[in-house]
Amino acid sequence: MESAFASASAISDQRRKIEQYKHILYNVLSLNDIVQTKMFIDHILSDEVSLVVSRKLLQILAQDLGNLEAVAQKEIAHYILVQIQPRVVSFEEQVLILREKLAELYETEQQWSKAARMLSGIDLDSGMRVIDESYRLSKCVRIARLYLEDDDAVNAEAFINKASFLVSYSQHEVLNLQYKVCYARILDLKRKFLEAALRYYDISQIEKRQIGDEEINEEALEQALSAAVTCTILAAAGPQRSRVLATLYKDERCSKLKIYPILQKVYLERILRKPEIDAFAKELKPHQQALLPDNFTVLDRAMIEHNLLSASKLYTNISFEELGTLLGIPSRKAEKIASRMIFEERMRGSIDQVEAVINFEDDIEEFQQWDEQIIGLCQALNDTLDGMAKKGVHLPV
Repeated sequence: MESAFASASAISDQRRKIEQYKHILYNVLSLNDIVQTKMFIDHILSDEVSLVVSRKLLQILAQDLGNLEAVAQKEIAHYILVQIQPRVVSFEEQVLILREKLAELYETEQQWSKAARMLSGIDLDSGMRVIDESYRLSKCVRIARLYLEDDDAVNAEAFINKASFLVSYSQHEVLNLQYKVCYARILDLKRKFLEAALRYYDISQIEKRQIGDEEINEEALEQALSAAVTCTILAAAGPQRSRVLATLYKDERCSKLKIYPILQKVYLERILRKPEIDAFAKELKPHQQALLPDNFTVLDRAMIEHNLLSASKLYTNISFEELGTLLGIPSRKAEKIASRMIFEERMRGSIDQVEAVINFEDDIEEFQQWDEQIIGLCQALNDTLDGMAKKGVHLPV
């Protein structure tokens, strides 16, 4: 190897020199010898070889790595990345090829986060080369999708946020759709269920069945619609959730979903029993059943809040003890949840701790006040017009 390197290094003509080094490289790769390949890398990155030659040979090596076994590919690619790190600015194109290949290898092994981290090492803001906005967007979305495969919402969100600045100018429909799906999944993982539901519902309403090279089938749209229903049911009970529930319930497509019976009961504000909740739980993903700091799962909290809101429509008042029995939880926890919902204005009512009773309020009084205000406004307007008419000021009505 040393004599071969010396012979190639002595050639003055650059084209012949590159051809000689290529000959050495192909011989080394044909032997599948990692040690000799590393020796070749060390040599072409040394001061004996000019930067122009080093770049060319590293690019050839990066492109031909696929001829080696997967283990050898990873070891050599990582070795190159470490060796060129001090001069990484001089080898941006070669780094890009290597990281792309490593990411593909990790994807085939279903090591999603490793693949994402490999791609995230690509400098997308480089001033050394022209980078297309679509390329930046595609990389950000792809990295986010990879992190989401491991349910890593934090890292996925960082790259989706970067994509947010690019997607508004993008005409690439496939990338735009992938971005929307990623955003919805991130909101879902972060338990921002109502926002996620609206995103999923928006995706489910796509009319096109062919976007670029991707075919949108009915099953995918049905999954998005089902995800919208699930997230809405899991969302915090209150007026906003009720509005989204109404939209979904009135959508004819929902009646065909497996999850429709529970959607109907939730929309109609009926109290849900344990067998119904258990059946719904089987359709949920792990993060949707995660344990919260108050020792309730995400599902438990959503169902308790729903049943409490339903109870407020059935009862004028109820004792803490009876409410706890109704919800299947201790009375003190029932009081705490009710007080939080009242404080957050997600439920109308008041708590009498002396009598240990919750008094529910309906919206009738509020509507009456609203009607009285409208009547008062109309009366004031009529008085103003009458006064102007008496003074001889006539206005077209």
